[in-house]
Amino acid sequence: MNNKEILQTANECIVKEDYEGFLDYCTEDIEWIFVGDRTLKGKNEVREYMHEVYFEPPVFNTEILIEEGDFVSVMGEISLKNQSGTYDHFSYCDNWRFENGKMAVLKAYVIKTESLPQNNEKEGRKL
Repeated sequence: MNNKEILQTANECIVKEDYEGFLDYCTEDIEWIFVGDRTLKGKNEVREYMHEVYFEPPVFNTEILIEEGDFVSVMGEISLKNQSGTYDHFSYCDNWRFENGKMAVLKAYVIKTESLPQNNEKEGRKL
């Protein structure tokens, strides 16, 4: 699989609530950088984040997916169910760096929006 396919397969694990399956596609020292928010280091911190934030699997709407060498960039929209049971909507741009066929670094730019005009939670999960 190329890096783009690896990312898509890993994200399919998230949609199925298989967070350990997702982490199998990551390096042990994976780093998630949420610009302006926080940085997660290592699989344990990413695992904790997923259990803390993903009350239900996120709903993805990928608009652009570009691979160049060891990098994959993704732009789209994501909806996350919050503690009150409603959805928060975000636009995002994820920049992934791969090492030896595994996801090593994510630098993510995430902006909260009012709603997702091209997708809603009733349409189901899209990758």
